[in-house]
Amino acid sequence: MNIISKISLAVAAGACALSLQARSDSANLQSRMENWFSASLEGKSGQAFSPDIKLRISEIPEMEKLVWNAWLKANKNFDEEKLPTPKPIADGDSGVWNIPAALEADAAMKYYWGSKGDKPSQGYPLFLYLHGSGAPDREWSNGLHFARTFADSPSVYFVPKIPRTGEWYRWWQKGKQYAWEKLLRQALASGQIDPDRIYFFGISEGGYGSQRLASFYADYLAAAGPMAGGEPLMNAPAENCRNIAFSLRTGDRDFGFYRDKLTRYTLEAFDSLQALHPAGYIHNIELIPGKGHSIDYRPTTPWLSAFRRNPYPKKVSWEDFEMDGIHRTGFYNIRVTERPLADKRTRYNMDITGNNIDMTVENIEYSTVETDSKWGIALKFDRTYSPAVSGKFTIFLNSKLVDLDKPVTVTVNGKKAFYGKVKCSLDNMLESCAEYHDPRRVFPASVSIDIAKLQK
Repeated sequence: MNIISKISLAVAAGACALSLQARSDSANLQSRMENWFSASLEGKSGQAFSPDIKLRISEIPEMEKLVWNAWLKANKNFDEEKLPTPKPIADGDSGVWNIPAALEADAAMKYYWGSKGDKPSQGYPLFLYLHGSGAPDREWSNGLHFARTFADSPSVYFVPKIPRTGEWYRWWQKGKQYAWEKLLRQALASGQIDPDRIYFFGISEGGYGSQRLASFYADYLAAAGPMAGGEPLMNAPAENCRNIAFSLRTGDRDFGFYRDKLTRYTLEAFDSLQALHPAGYIHNIELIPGKGHSIDYRPTTPWLSAFRRNPYPKKVSWEDFEMDGIHRTGFYNIRVTERPLADKRTRYNMDITGNNIDMTVENIEYSTVETDSKWGIALKFDRTYSPAVSGKFTIFLNSKLVDLDKPVTVTVNGKKAFYGKVKCSLDNMLESCAEYHDPRRVFPASVSIDIAKLQK
């Protein structure tokens, strides 16, 4: 009998407390899980939790709580700068995070962190605001003003100040990725934030940054809202924004760095995707008549705040692209353990119907079809796709995605890759929690695929 079975029997028998043995086993398991998570936070992950514990479906909710509690304790004990409990943003409370020197030398990110309004029962919505490329002190102060005055209460704001300027003035570089992933991990572990109401937005340079981050981190977001920007879509594939709401507002006379044209290309891409997948690509992209680089910024966050994340979409489109040399290892319920080709992008399309999971995994080739003559900016692209013949990935599953009581069929590039009942285990829960750091994504089951074996 496993530990959860002992707990369940004690509860079913109406016991006021668990048996001594069950409590001892549970405490030992909790300690071992905390140690495993602590190792993962220190970059020592990769070893399986031993021995693994197989779970009955009825045991999953209780084990999910135990796993998440172990994750919270490991985070609490992890030696790092912590987000404080948010105080009213009107007070202008600020903090600082040091960026590891290996990612960006001599860099410290100051930030404002605060709330407005009363905390909802499910937690505050979280807004990450990225400022523009003017004088950093002034831009950061503007961000605090927006946080105080935009009509999106109740909410919590994280308003960072760019650590450096010049060539390092990019919100998507690896030093800043460290900060965003730390923010997501700590915010989700804080108990203060609604996991399904996280929003990224920004203005000008922050518009470019938030458009890239929206595509890169879409699985954490309910919506994203760049303004006065416009990224080449190779930098921010629109396909990845399936299942979130996306806003982009730019003046139609904002000609600098082709912001008007790139916003138009983004609109064309989202319109085309929405025509193919009407429920998948909600967007509000507009070129504001007669306006240049300065527009009314107030409408964006009220629009964003109307949307909630679906953490378990049954249709996922993911172009695995790099930002500053770094790839995500997971997206929604997909985790990549071996990329098909190290020097190419990969597209993963997942479509779940009933207990049938249809995966398409393809290598991507980009070709530039439009380049500006002044700065050499690649503006528009074509893509060609070819089926991947190698690579490994895992599909995490729960009862929101499939019926765990029945057999599951996985097809990859038209070939049956798996058929059978998936096994629920503690390993799956630990590994998915360590991958995503997300209370909504502690998955009890998984199917692992080796694409090369399907070619034989």
